[in-house]
Amino acid sequence: MRTADFDYLLPPDKVAQWARPRGTSRLLLLDRRGTGVRVARITELPSLLCPGDLLVLNEVRVIPARLVASRSGGGQAELLLVRPLDGAQWEALARPSRRLRPGEALRLKRGVAVPQERLGGGRWRVRFDPPLDGVQLEAVGEVPLPPYIERRGGPSESDRVRYQTVYARHGRAVAAPTAGLHFTSELLELCGARGIEACRLTLHVGPGTFKPVAVEDPRQHVLDSEDYEIPLAAATAINAALRAGRRLVCVGTTSCRAVEHAIAAGGGRVRAGLGRADVFIVPGYRFRATGALLTNFHLPRSTLLMLVAALAGREHVLEAYRVALANGFRFYSFGDAMLVL
Repeated sequence: MRTADFDYLLPPDKVAQWARPRGTSRLLLLDRRGTGVRVARITELPSLLCPGDLLVLNEVRVIPARLVASRSGGGQAELLLVRPLDGAQWEALARPSRRLRPGEALRLKRGVAVPQERLGGGRWRVRFDPPLDGVQLEAVGEVPLPPYIERRGGPSESDRVRYQTVYARHGRAVAAPTAGLHFTSELLELCGARGIEACRLTLHVGPGTFKPVAVEDPRQHVLDSEDYEIPLAAATAINAALRAGRRLVCVGTTSCRAVEHAIAAGGGRVRAGLGRADVFIVPGYRFRATGALLTNFHLPRSTLLMLVAALAGREHVLEAYRVALANGFRFYSFGDAMLVL
């Protein structure tokens, strides 16, 4: 297996720069039983699933994790928050990392950020004054849109709303669980009316989701771990569904990674509580819980594309991508969706 095996040609105009209204996305149905692919709409999702299926939703909330600061000697620095440490300190990715110095005061829109210690890989331990509570973060941060979404004047207020699921509740994601962006409250209600249950967990999506695979053998790639929490109600629902032979439909690769890590850590049973998902899912992986997956279309050679290929088969997925391109589907975070059954 080579990283190049997961490459494909994507015309730049197929990268969605703006999100369609919720509930209007197109949907590509990929049946792993070999019946091919079918073009559908996201509004058909309830009829494509079965009564008794369990939707697993990641209800993490995206925070305004990108901070632009002014340097004392001129120029700018950019910080992308990764995770809180202690008190007023965060781990953050910095650009330009090599030029920063410990103790240098970076001026924010309000207050300062002071790099304290290099952590490697462009990451720093950074102290904020005042601390980044909810109010301060909203004042100084902006929506951390992916680098392939271009905004000359920075993210808009519309981006702040649209780059968030309707069921986002808490947490500190620096990237949206994008498969969930397609849902409206009404679509979730229609799923429930059909007898499709739903449970919610939280995986704090980190910047590692965009980390390119730079090695020839993807199995040598080091995937950043991500913290997650599975409430008791979700653990109970997942375990009950698996015991009864009902299908788990993971909404997004983040939900999938959390569930697969949790069931492995629990010895075949999901336990409520905290965890840190470090499982790297590539073809050859044996899924222990995921029965179906709703996902977006992912970057070439990415870990997310490899996860989808592990579930559906590399050739099936790449053929589905070719069909999607031929039919004008929109790709990446603000693009359309694919359902793997």
